[in-house]
Amino acid sequence: MALIAGSQLSLYYSDIEIFSNVTFEVKEKTHIGIVGPNGSGKTSFLKVLMGTLDHDKGEIFKPDSTKVGYVPQTSLQSGNGTIKNQIEDAFKGILDIEQQMQDSAIAIQNSSGAQRKHAETNYANLLDKYESNGGYTYKNTMDKVVSGLGLSEELLNTPIKKASGGERTRAALAKALLTDPDLLILDEPTNYLDFKGLNWLETFLSGFSNSFIIVSHDRYFLDNVSKQIWEIDKGTLQIYKGNYSQYKILKSEDEKRLAREYEKQQVYIKKTEDFIARYHAGQRSKEARGRAKKLSKIDKLSEPTKDKHIKISSSNVTRTGEIILRTESLKVGYETNSTKIELFNVPDCEIMKKTATAIIGNNGEGKTTLIKTIIGDIEPISGKVHTGHNVSIGYFRQGADNIPDNFTVLEALLDIKNLDIGEARNFLAKFLFVRDEIFNQVKSLSGGERGRLELARLLIKSPNVLVLDEPTTHLDIPSREALETMLSEFEGTIIFVSHDRHLISLLADNIWVINGPNVSQFEGNYTEWLEHNEIRENQTAKISTGKKLNLSKKNKKSITTKKSNLKITDELIEKLESDLKFIEKELEVASKDSNIARITELGEKHRLLSDKLNQAVENWERN
Repeated sequence: MALIAGSQLSLYYSDIEIFSNVTFEVKEKTHIGIVGPNGSGKTSFLKVLMGTLDHDKGEIFKPDSTKVGYVPQTSLQSGNGTIKNQIEDAFKGILDIEQQMQDSAIAIQNSSGAQRKHAETNYANLLDKYESNGGYTYKNTMDKVVSGLGLSEELLNTPIKKASGGERTRAALAKALLTDPDLLILDEPTNYLDFKGLNWLETFLSGFSNSFIIVSHDRYFLDNVSKQIWEIDKGTLQIYKGNYSQYKILKSEDEKRLAREYEKQQVYIKKTEDFIARYHAGQRSKEARGRAKKLSKIDKLSEPTKDKHIKISSSNVTRTGEIILRTESLKVGYETNSTKIELFNVPDCEIMKKTATAIIGNNGEGKTTLIKTIIGDIEPISGKVHTGHNVSIGYFRQGADNIPDNFTVLEALLDIKNLDIGEARNFLAKFLFVRDEIFNQVKSLSGGERGRLELARLLIKSPNVLVLDEPTTHLDIPSREALETMLSEFEGTIIFVSHDRHLISLLADNIWVINGPNVSQFEGNYTEWLEHNEIRENQTAKISTGKKLNLSKKNKKSITTKKSNLKITDELIEKLESDLKFIEKELEVASKDSNIARITELGEKHRLLSDKLNQAVENWERN
């Protein structure tokens, strides 16, 4: 059954076509990723699906029974409650039953005779409804989702009015996931997630039994969760089976096929036009007119466009010493109200020339603070950062917005370095600003265009070390690919903070991981780091299952204790499950007898046992 479908949909802004003649169908258990350049109409397409934006032509079909959960790029949630209150709205039905149960319990206490009997029957019915709707488990389910998305207890208690846009969006995402919709529609859900949140969401969506449509520029994410890719570009919708990597292969094959068809048609047109020109007045003029008529009726194919790429020569990068920077007894933190707050220690290390070091970690761990300390913007709590010989640093700030809106692209570059117009034009062309585009005002640029302009301003100064803080944020896939091309060809040294696993996989040959008070350093690429972590986890698993290893007495004692704890946990889980089954049978008896006092008592026991069981299972999984 189709959850939603569209036929010949078209959308225009004034006389500008966003998309036209789009036809699609979303069936049950379909996992769809939507891609396309910024400005191609992806968000508008989702709004048309949701009915919040009127389309100009075509029809949308959505059965009334289809339950849809939608999270836009920026959540517009408002209200007087906390973030937790907003998320709990996902369980409004259960919360309403809880309130009705409380009202019914009061009615039982304040009535007698037939009225009391009626109130007791009503309470028993409500209790059945409460249990069947997940009343005893919804709190634990909510805890798992908010924890997975990195919503701390402190953040949950934050008034929604005081929450940031990113916090509101994560709260909206949690609420949408908890409603368990038939169709989940998410617009850029990974923008505000850290590594932990990304991995959790990927796992959740990979096992999601219903359908989803997700707009994303995160290729790694799309590879892991999507089974179809829908491409919106140049007013059309193209549907490809498979994940993002498979889509790239299929799209490349399509482009080659279209190029062959175009070339074949061009040969035919040229040959036909030559024939018409040669014989239009001779003995074969009738045949020439026939060919001209036939030629006028063919659908001429558009010339396939070639993707433009940033082209930067880094041959003018000045030479540095072998060591770019060296840390010594470095403690990183910040100062607030004359009090120094220490975040973590950095092991003594050296960053060598022509390397690329990725700094990763969860939100709020201090990644930006670390790179600001490295470049000297923030004083260390203690210790030193030594900069190598002839090092010139170019720093790309997260969410950089340092250019006045009324500047043109050209003025923004000339503000950094005095060039003649020809030199400036040539340099900006390397960043895909061509012809009159250099006269566009900064305020009219997309996020990707602003990012390219910031890079141009950065590189015109010819740094030999690039320090980049989340350089791909808000960039579309073509802009990310252009950035990757430029960084891959950069002949200097790169230090970068990123959640973009595709970028990290491509560039990094060293990885620094911030985890609480510690920074671990790994020499190798992202794949090797993942394999290293997997080996460590497997070794831990082998130890916990008691496989023979060369162990010290201390370690053997520790492992024996772990095994003992696992056995105890297994036994506890079995006992709790048995107790729950007994309570559920007792609840059935109490419900039949309309024994309200007993039902209330057993209901509370069931809730407490469920919480203990969930905690025991979590302890077992950690061990």
